[in-house]
Amino acid sequence: MMFKQLGVIGCGLMGGSFALAMKKARLVKKVVGYSKSPSTTEKAKKLGVIDQIAESALLAVAGSDIVLLAVPVAATETTLRAIRHMVKPDVLFMDVGSTKGDVVQAVQAALGDAGGSFVPAHPIAGKESGGVEHADVALYQGRHVILTPTSKTVVSQVQRATDVWSALGAQVFKMTPENHDQAFAAVSHLPHLLAFAYFQSVAGQADGRDYLNLAGPGFRDFTRIAAGEPTVWRDILVANGERVLAQSALFRQALDSMEAMIRSGDTLGLEARIRQISEGRAQWQMGMPKPPSVPSK
Repeated sequence: MMFKQLGVIGCGLMGGSFALAMKKARLVKKVVGYSKSPSTTEKAKKLGVIDQIAESALLAVAGSDIVLLAVPVAATETTLRAIRHMVKPDVLFMDVGSTKGDVVQAVQAALGDAGGSFVPAHPIAGKESGGVEHADVALYQGRHVILTPTSKTVVSQVQRATDVWSALGAQVFKMTPENHDQAFAAVSHLPHLLAFAYFQSVAGQADGRDYLNLAGPGFRDFTRIAAGEPTVWRDILVANGERVLAQSALFRQALDSMEAMIRSGDTLGLEARIRQISEGRAQWQMGMPKPPSVPSK
């Protein structure tokens, strides 16, 4: 499997890491990159992430047989409209967005029937610091990549996407866009919302900074989540807002139940609940279930 040219639209952490990984795996002969900020593409070329700078998204696609959109999800439709005249059935198009329902809608709105060659993808990878200067050739190794094809996605393109991510060392799974967004509202988007709110609640207290300095590793691991890029997480939480709020309601029910035990002094009930949760977590860790697989067709 060899591609003659990779077009990267968005040469930041995710797009840059993909380009480096493709080069190292010898899956591509040439990488052309475009970013909204010229300084980003200049830096990407200087660092050897891309081989050639494209002056527009359309020029990044021209001559490419594989294209990666690494732009904010909210910019997906605009980007696709800018390149739609170069979208061909034999070119593999993918993205790296954290929500998929809105990506699928953007593909349909911008490309219509030509969107069959687009395979929505979500690599479960990243760093606290963004930017092409933090691009990592090993970012996707050993990580999960979720593909969310629809009934209109060409099956052969789904297989090509699977082969590409697998060659980069990732474990590939398939889900429907709806199931993906529901799952990540629970295991990613709500935890980030909680981390943002929790950090604010502690840091906003008069002695909050002193409290934070006393925190142990477990607390620091939790608050590290609150270091997410503001614009990215704003878009994610809004785009998947309905599902995030539904998960938040379930969390509030669980929290209210445990708070009620504390108020009433129900120590036995609280201990039993904590024991139940602890045992359930241990059983889950032993089984380490894989993400659910949903047929692409």
